Amino acid sequence: MPSQPTMPFLRVFPSCPLLIVTAVLVVSACAPAFAAPIESKGLQLLEEIQEAISQLAEHVTPTVVGVSSIRKLSPPGSRSRQGGPRPGSGSGVVIHEDGYIVTNDHVIGNAVEAEIRFSDNSTLIAQIVGRDPDTDLAVLKVNADHKLPSAAFSDSNSVKVGQWVLAVGNPFGLDRTVTLGIVSGIGRDNMNLSRYENFIQTDASINPGNSGGPLFNLQGEVIGINTAIINFAQNIGFAIPSRMASRIVEQLKTDGTVVRGWLGVGIQPLTPQLAKKFGVPDGGGILVNEVFQNGPADVARIQSGDVITQIEDERLESPNQLSRVVAGFSPGEEVLVHIIRDGKPLQLPVALGAKKEKPLVAALPPTAAEIDLGIDVSPLTDELAQQFSLERATGILVVHVAQGSLAFSEGLRKGDVIQEVNRVEVPTMKEFRQALESVTPGETVLLRILRESKAFFVVLKPNQ
Repeated sequence: MPSQPTMPFLRVFPSCPLLIVTAVLVVSACAPAFAAPIESKGLQLLEEIQEAISQLAEHVTPTVVGVSSIRKLSPPGSRSRQGGPRPGSGSGVVIHEDGYIVTNDHVIGNAVEAEIRFSDNSTLIAQIVGRDPDTDLAVLKVNADHKLPSAAFSDSNSVKVGQWVLAVGNPFGLDRTVTLGIVSGIGRDNMNLSRYENFIQTDASINPGNSGGPLFNLQGEVIGINTAIINFAQNIGFAIPSRMASRIVEQLKTDGTVVRGWLGVGIQPLTPQLAKKFGVPDGGGILVNEVFQNGPADVARIQSGDVITQIEDERLESPNQLSRVVAGFSPGEEVLVHIIRDGKPLQLPVALGAKKEKPLVAALPPTAAEIDLGIDVSPLTDELAQQFSLERATGILVVHVAQGSLAFSEGLRKGDVIQEVNRVEVPTMKEFRQALESVTPGETVLLRILRESKAFFVVLKPNQ
């Protein structure tokens, strides 16, 4: 059969009419010029989720601020970096319309005040209300002429692994960056990031500059304060849970410092071998190896060799967890301590005491930001008096003097005791703060100092 002639570049589509324009161009009437939009229930659901997340981001971002610490004292020859976030810069979240802001303590450092950048690009100077290095939290306060957008804390105890979260912050100076992720883990400790750890782990991208920013749930509530990442790891970030943060924040707002509960015991992990020796069949709990004389545990009849398995309704698995749980209560609160003694369970009510913190530094008063004496101070306890070979006296202990500061130039040193400020006795931190708050800008500060057994006065003229 003779072959049929063919037309170059022409393809015949059965049952479809053809419009031949040239020998090389064919348009089929059954092929649309543009693809029709995909319509499905799945796509509609995704679009609804997308819209919900966009609305959430739009709602919460005005509550997030940029925080840049301002230091009165800088090391000689220091220079500010260009092209990146400034030292001490990070994020924060407004928690009250009156201007209270939460951030990380390491964002503030030894700052006297901080510059706050809002979503409308306005700035205000914030005073340091209080700091807690043990949880890496700090509270700031700005005075605005209007109510500020604010976010509320949620109860982080209801947080579940797998739930969606939104992290908002200022990584690398990129203001109000929003990242979406999930909760990857809860109750993370032993990270060596702070003394009391109970972190929420998330894969929502957190980078340098996010520190101090909020971690939101889908309701726009703060479930955590972003604080750290693991170097060289992708999408592993940690947030301080809101339940811990809210308690610390309230104490800092009220008193400017944090006072924690104290049980008065020495503890260690309970190994399988020790569990067998002390009659703990399942191996759970923490072993008491010392009971401090006249401490809360001693008064409650807790003994060396007891195994603490639970405090109130929280079961205990590690010494760090026990320390964190006890520290979460206030001095004077009575808690029910579950123990195993000689293989038998007991429950003992314990009235907690006040934890005697190491001299980790009390900040200068938040309302006296103009004053920078260049010293770190601590309440003077019997233990500190003994440590610094001091006769028991009242006053405020100097635990650090910044080189090049006013105090340094006048010869103050670690171990000095401040007994008076401008002829007013200051036996407590509260009175010390009040005395400094009364100092007007430009006024000199007269300090009465006790060093070993000798007293003397110094006059400091604060930097303006």
